[in-house]
Amino acid sequence: MHELPVMIKILSVVCRHAQKNGVREVRSITVGVGILSDLEPEWMQKYFDRISRETVAAGARLHVRRIPALFQCAICQASYVWKDRKQPIPACPGCGRQGEGRLVAGTGYQVLEMEAI
Repeated sequence: MHELPVMIKILSVVCRHAQKNGVREVRSITVGVGILSDLEPEWMQKYFDRISRETVAAGARLHVRRIPALFQCAICQASYVWKDRKQPIPACPGCGRQGEGRLVAGTGYQVLEMEAI
């Protein structure tokens, strides 16, 4: 259910961009989704289909690209990524410490691309 407010925001961005650029029809949208966001692509598409009726984005396909989580070590400031939630969070590649990372990115979402005519 938390996909609905996200899809409302995404549709708003898409429609605003389409209007600004004279777009008649949006055919596909690529959305970057952080691996820690818990957004489900199937539900994203279902809600998008429902709320985009009678807009330039009606019938558009969503393509979801998972974005890794980015951490920064509190000890040495090195940055590192976590790509798979099924795996443990990696140790810092800079100093080797485990559990000292601060989450920098990986919980959000953004429109990355639109195919439109």
